Amino acid sequence: MSFSVVIVAAGGGTRAGPGLAKQWRVVAGKPVLRWSVEALLAAGAREAVIVVSDGGEPLAEEALSGLTGWRTVRGGATRALSVQAGLGAIDGPPDEPVLVHDAARPFVTAAHVAALLATLAGADGAIPALPVADTLKRDGPNGLTTTPREGLWRAQTPQAFRRDRLLAAYGAWSGGEPTDDAQVVEAHGGRVALAPGDPRLMKLTYPEDFDMAEQLAGGTRMTRMGQGFDAHRWCPGEAVWLCGVRIDHDQTLVGHSDADAGLHALTDALLGTIGEGDIGDHFPPTDPKWKGASSDLFLQHAASLVTARGGRIINVDVTLICERPKIKPHRQAMRERLAAILDLPLDRVSVKATTTEGMGFTGRGEGLAAQAVAVVEL
Repeated sequence: MSFSVVIVAAGGGTRAGPGLAKQWRVVAGKPVLRWSVEALLAAGAREAVIVVSDGGEPLAEEALSGLTGWRTVRGGATRALSVQAGLGAIDGPPDEPVLVHDAARPFVTAAHVAALLATLAGADGAIPALPVADTLKRDGPNGLTTTPREGLWRAQTPQAFRRDRLLAAYGAWSGGEPTDDAQVVEAHGGRVALAPGDPRLMKLTYPEDFDMAEQLAGGTRMTRMGQGFDAHRWCPGEAVWLCGVRIDHDQTLVGHSDADAGLHALTDALLGTIGEGDIGDHFPPTDPKWKGASSDLFLQHAASLVTARGGRIINVDVTLICERPKIKPHRQAMRERLAAILDLPLDRVSVKATTTEGMGFTGRGEGLAAQAVAVVEL
């Protein structure tokens, strides 16, 4: 049976933690979105319309490089509006079956598709669902009460409908934001039938879900560590930038950018976790574009490369080596700035300082050095 697909990939996925939205992250070496697109096209989808947010087109191009049979359309402010945008972009017979799928459920298979299409033949909609197995508790004013679970099901995606039937249901819908497309068809008088669900059709919502997805996909996650070191000479000045914080001082550090040795060392440490060279490879000091640039940009770039590889920053640790200025009064502000740049909890960011007891170039007051360590899960 000919069918088309709408895959909703426009959400921000904030509950999944910092970094890229979950549909662009990597599970077992493959972007989450690509898992679904490959499987649905292989199952016989005539076309796949990927609904993305503003600016999502390049991410989709990268995630789906080499695949054919798909195209993107811009989504709306809500999931329901995004689904309707996807439905409106489909070419083909109005009564052709369409599967609406959430990109965050990567492990759909041809068997799921076949079961849905078979179930749809005798209904207005078909959804995969699992019976609720756990005891349900409701927390109310008088404490916990037990809710009967008989007849309750956990709805999953993809969900199957005839396109004109689903569009008509959305056209008549006035009940606020629906929780899924089946609810819209039900409200329009349609009969939605159950197809067998599958625990592997799990939705990636929280950071721990990605660990489970890796195991389901046969992938493994590893912990990697990178280290960085940087040093700059002192010269006369009015202030110095260290770990993203401006400190009034009678000297400043010499450098092509703002010479923030702490951020430079940490940038190199993050690049080291993924084998991406050093800061000079990405921001050459010979390029006038980076003259006087804020080193925040360098650190954000390194963090984005880690995220693009499916990595998650676990913690960072910076040590500043100098006789002056005194670091302790500014250490908390530095930690807070690093946490903001990297979108990390404060307890996973450390900034320390030490001297060399008058020895070496830092001890003689000729310059300042910084070393950093970063740990990521990849």
